[in-house]
Amino acid sequence: MVVTALQGSGSPSRRQWVGSVLGMGLAATLGVAKAQTTARKWAVWVVPQFRAEVIHRAWAPVLQRLSQVTGQSFALTVAPSIPAFEKALLAGEPDLAYQNPYHQVMSRRAQGYVPLVRDKKELTGILVVRRDDPIKTPSELDQKTVAFPAPNAFGASLWIRALLAERDKVAIRPSYVKTHSAAYRSAASGLSAAAGGINLTFEEEPAEVRNALRILMETPGVPPHPLSAHPRVPVALRDSARRALLGLAGEAELRAAMGDIPWENLVAADYDRDYRPLEQFGLDKYVVKSEG
Repeated sequence: MVVTALQGSGSPSRRQWVGSVLGMGLAATLGVAKAQTTARKWAVWVVPQFRAEVIHRAWAPVLQRLSQVTGQSFALTVAPSIPAFEKALLAGEPDLAYQNPYHQVMSRRAQGYVPLVRDKKELTGILVVRRDDPIKTPSELDQKTVAFPAPNAFGASLWIRALLAERDKVAIRPSYVKTHSAAYRSAASGLSAAAGGINLTFEEEPAEVRNALRILMETPGVPPHPLSAHPRVPVALRDSARRALLGLAGEAELRAAMGDIPWENLVAADYDRDYRPLEQFGLDKYVVKSEG
């Protein structure tokens, strides 16, 4: 009403002055909004399967190119442990999250995270024992200590523990040692009878660790870790990021870095096709609530 009164009275010069002031105000408001949008850094959290320096080496060039292609800014966050990552994920802190397959189920339920891309190759977990250990079958691990990186690390822990209990009827004593490397070293040194992991992290270990161990069991495969978006990330940005990542996967200069993610053959991810089937295995009873 104030604007109407001003526009309806006074000389043309006054009306022009009022319009100019109002126009400048609108332009300033739009400018601030645009600046806020441009200045926003989308938080990308990566599950800490590897040491922080390995994750930064792999993801920094990918996020830099993603920023160039989409015109958005992305900031990498590496949690100090898998449980800490999980706690932040279920609270909805990451805008984008590279998470394990069952974390995707959990985060979908808790926050509505939408998977964007994943590798085509299926994820399998492995159970390793000392090379010179006489154990030949998983059933021989009954009542023995088995090291895992974290309770809910999917391929390296959750999936293995569920299979041992449900399929092999084995009651183990789990020991959670925070990282894949620590789990492998626990088995290699004899601190535990076996250790859970995945092929990728096992292959990253020094030769002396790998040579001290052998694979006792490999799990059935499932679609691997997706990069997922929180629902607050605009659909247009999700689509743009998906298209950009599928395109970037073909850039030769990124192949070496992306090998540590791993993205050898990147494809679009779909929750119903890729991860909803995991809901039927009753894995919730093997999930351990995160404490940090």
